[in-house]
Amino acid sequence: MPPESEQNHVANDPWLSIIGIGEDGVAGLGERAKTAISNASFVFGGTRHLELATTLIRGEAQPWPQPFDSAMQAVVALRGQKVCVLASGDPFLFGVGVTLSRHVQPAEYMAIPCPSAFSLAASRLGWALQDIETVSLHGRSLDLIRPLLHPDRKILALTSDENGPAALAQLLSDTGFGKSRLTLLEALGGPDEQIRQDVAEIFALKNINVLNMVAVEVIAADHARILPLACGLNDDLFDHDGQITKREIRALTLSALAPRRGEILWDIGAGSGSIGIEWMLRHPSMRAIAIEGDATRAVRIGHNAAAMGVPGLRIVKGTAPDALVGLPKPDAIFIGGGGSEPGVFDAAVEALGSEGRLVANAVTLEMEAVLLAAHARLGGSLSRLEISRVTSIGKMLGWRPAMPVTQWIWTKP
Repeated sequence: MPPESEQNHVANDPWLSIIGIGEDGVAGLGERAKTAISNASFVFGGTRHLELATTLIRGEAQPWPQPFDSAMQAVVALRGQKVCVLASGDPFLFGVGVTLSRHVQPAEYMAIPCPSAFSLAASRLGWALQDIETVSLHGRSLDLIRPLLHPDRKILALTSDENGPAALAQLLSDTGFGKSRLTLLEALGGPDEQIRQDVAEIFALKNINVLNMVAVEVIAADHARILPLACGLNDDLFDHDGQITKREIRALTLSALAPRRGEILWDIGAGSGSIGIEWMLRHPSMRAIAIEGDATRAVRIGHNAAAMGVPGLRIVKGTAPDALVGLPKPDAIFIGGGGSEPGVFDAAVEALGSEGRLVANAVTLEMEAVLLAAHARLGGSLSRLEISRVTSIGKMLGWRPAMPVTQWIWTKP
């Protein structure tokens, strides 16, 4: 952080300008943006951005390095000189402005956005941005769209390249949304702008511009793989070997964990990964780490995370407490397996910060003894969860109880 005197100088005369530029290039820029580009001694941007602004650039043009440096070392090294960074559309919507803001203070820069691809697409289609789903799949997994696929919803998806629309159409077809209507919006705002339509299951559009957005009008078949918003998703949505927190218990467990936006969960003894996956499904800002010692299960967790639309679930193959060393500090911890092993429980308690939550489930007498001792020593709440399901008994029906679960919930003082 610069000293106070420097902060005042920076606020009046920022050294860095972050300028959003569209496919219409210089023609779409205001006078302040044009002046910022012309006055800069160094202008950073993608090759396309630099070409769009070439008539204004008087300083040294600096294409982004490959691979891209998320630490922005080249820009930060020029602090105090006149620097301009060019970005697509709104630099603070999945853009380079977000990356820069991790390394420079707001008082150090002036940002001038132009309409984002999402804004342009919505305006072309007449869709209200506040009423639809938006997702960036640019450089990110297509699986991120899966939780958004609900019948009769509209989605704007930014893709990575000319192959993105076909890959997205294939994912929709494979998951029971093949009848969905797709609108391909290419090079929005520029001279090569083009808007075309097709249906996911017969998608055949060719010669697609690398800059494109796909608008999806979701139509679901009877067998479509829809991920409900509720906690406690059907067990059949997960691939598992029986090592899974069952739906009803999972719903109660997620409720006990009390997810809050932006938090991180440790799922110790993750099994199928169902708890961490559902934690992340609560909100895009949620993070989770699944700790699993069995190699086959660890691989299965990865497949489940992708299929459930949370490919960012981190998987640590190893057993607690050793596997917990060096992990990001958790806001909440769930112990579903291996909690009775020496050191696991104490390591979890130690890892939590003040107001952190710990939820542990026991089906064995050994783990139940651990929870009884924890309750006696630390307090918290202790519950007995019992679920019965109707099953066939000969030609009749009857209730068959599942194994009871003892659940301990504790918030660290």
